[in-house]
Amino acid sequence: MKKKLKEQVVEHKGYTVSYNTTWLIPNWVAYELTDEEVVGQISRADKFVPDPDIKGRCSTTDDYKGSGYDRGHMAPAGDMKWDAKAMEESFYTTNICPQNHNLNSGDWKELEEQVRDWAIKNEKVYVVCGPIVKKNYATVGANNVAVPDSFYKVVLMYRDGSWRSLGFVFANKAGNKPLDTYAKSVDEVEKLTGLDFFSILPDEIENEIEKNGSFEEFER
Repeated sequence: MKKKLKEQVVEHKGYTVSYNTTWLIPNWVAYELTDEEVVGQISRADKFVPDPDIKGRCSTTDDYKGSGYDRGHMAPAGDMKWDAKAMEESFYTTNICPQNHNLNSGDWKELEEQVRDWAIKNEKVYVVCGPIVKKNYATVGANNVAVPDSFYKVVLMYRDGSWRSLGFVFANKAGNKPLDTYAKSVDEVEKLTGLDFFSILPDEIENEIEKNGSFEEFER
């Protein structure tokens, strides 16, 4: 990740989070999801709590009450059914953002389900997601939690001997469209966020796969 943001990076059992200590929401959340993890049987936790590993201010669930926004997961609880601790930690407030209800329960959820399907078909996928916050952002709650303008998710997978990647960007508002309308190349998402997502790959592979913005090509 190349952009210098105020952050505390914490590794939890199921995901790693870069928590923005000014916005009080994550800069990014990253995790690997395997086919075996998708079919886990742990029940949903449903108890939002501050992250005990954060030093200094942390958002609370009270910041969201009466705000008109959902407590939107970045790493979904549905991806953490493989372990009780991972499930519990997915409800830390470092993993949530103020999110439009229609988006959270609609197209964002649909992409979460699609990512699980990709994990099953390909044995594993790598995911990075988070908010895009504009300069003059609104806030909610006593702690002034930033309200994102939009959200991104980038997905990396290995299929048929080659790496593939695809990005998505969703405005933080109501709407219902096919997933492919939100698709963007990882290069485009990097320009919007200032982050460098898959730098661990060799440059020639990273540069090639991050050009793709086609949902159809990613799935092919």
